[in-house]
Amino acid sequence: MKLLRFGPVGQEKPGLLDGDGRVRDLSGKVDDFAGAGVSLAALDKIRALDVDALPVVENPGRIGSCLASVPNFYCIGLNYALHAQESGLPIPEEPIMFSKASSALSGPFDPVIIPRKSQKADWEVELGVVIGRDALYVSEADALDYVAGYCVVNDVSEREFQIERGGQWIKGKSAPTFGPTGPWLVTADEIPDPQVLDLSLDLNGETVQNSNTADMIFSVRQIVSYMSQFMQLQAGDLIVTGTPSGVGMGMNPQRFMKPGDEMVVRVQGLGEQRQVAEAAK
Repeated sequence: MKLLRFGPVGQEKPGLLDGDGRVRDLSGKVDDFAGAGVSLAALDKIRALDVDALPVVENPGRIGSCLASVPNFYCIGLNYALHAQESGLPIPEEPIMFSKASSALSGPFDPVIIPRKSQKADWEVELGVVIGRDALYVSEADALDYVAGYCVVNDVSEREFQIERGGQWIKGKSAPTFGPTGPWLVTADEIPDPQVLDLSLDLNGETVQNSNTADMIFSVRQIVSYMSQFMQLQAGDLIVTGTPSGVGMGMNPQRFMKPGDEMVVRVQGLGEQRQVAEAAK
């Protein structure tokens, strides 16, 4: 299934895409897509519905984040071999974990707002993984059984805030609109192998990131299992799994986002985003 949310900011309704690519309204049939609303049990209830009996939304308008909110917005850093190389950093021996503020979550076609005092706003196409049930001490062999689905995420980053201001990375990752997510939550049964997906990002029509999840240092299986050794993952948690080479920080000379820049962000089978950067007021 491909699940989505449509409507004005703060008034989004849950929906799904039918086999003909039409949006069907799930309002009144399911809870919004957050927490238990994207649990494996909740997804099974949606599968049991008669899709043809659901109202067709002729003009869905704005597409919001496929997740209304997230209990936790986790990130994995330096998880593509070529990205670690362009950053001049060694290959990690264990996954590098950090978080984004959940308030960074935004729609896939909403503007990205460059924060006040920003000097080095950057882009990062990533594969997002949505957890479908509580996961604690999970083996790698069983890890994908805990995944509800996958989505496109642009892990927008402010490199000066992240790296040059001391402390932890979270403050360079968490500005409002720094987490465009969607357009769809694609259930895990449609993505049998998350390690064979092409992903790319175009900046102003130029492809600057173009890779495949096969370049990930730690696979989705390894990430979910590893994280569950230290914390209990919950239904609705979003994990973004690292970005490939081609970020602005890794270019020579470095190149960063400015107002008016357009990003088109894709992951194979998960859809496409488009954002235009704007300056904060």
